[in-house]
Amino acid sequence: MSEFIAFDLETTGMVPGVDQIVEVGAVRFIDGKPINHFASLVDPLRSIPAGASRVNGITDDMVKGKPTIDTLLNNFSDYCGDTPLVAHNANFDYQFLLSDYKKFEELTPTGIVFDTLPISRKTLPGLFNYKLATIAKHLNIETGVLHRADDDARYCGFVFHKLIVQIFGATATPNWERLIEISGRKKLMFPHITKQPKQLGLF
Repeated sequence: MSEFIAFDLETTGMVPGVDQIVEVGAVRFIDGKPINHFASLVDPLRSIPAGASRVNGITDDMVKGKPTIDTLLNNFSDYCGDTPLVAHNANFDYQFLLSDYKKFEELTPTGIVFDTLPISRKTLPGLFNYKLATIAKHLNIETGVLHRADDDARYCGFVFHKLIVQIFGATATPNWERLIEISGRKKLMFPHITKQPKQLGLF
């Protein structure tokens, strides 16, 4: 049996710690089937640049009054637990989440984070490019709306399942350590973060 959680973020820009998360999507897969999901728009407490809205279709009106990221981090960690995580170009999403986990000093997910980008490059050589949509099409995965977190997480999960089936076989339990070796990347996990005592102001 294989179980993992595919996740994706939409943001106001490309720079963690400067730009903000505007949507979180995560889908739990068991044996290649989506079981449940965690999804929320996020109020970034700032205006979303027009360029970002053109990419993901998320506008200021859509996020107004939605939860802020500090109120979602613990729920996301509870949802993920120690289950392996996967994202496409995972370091991007990882760095955005890590920046906010550090900022708000919240407990992080404890599962290994896998990246379908290097795994697909090793497993599916010769593709025109390695965008998520290109890989999904090559693997005969039907895609609808892209650049929304919940949908992209779902497609990423289907891609990841097909990749691990191709590597380990349809009935084998994936060897996560071997998959790290195949990816050619170092093991990626969120660090444990401890709340620091707040210093009282001096008067």
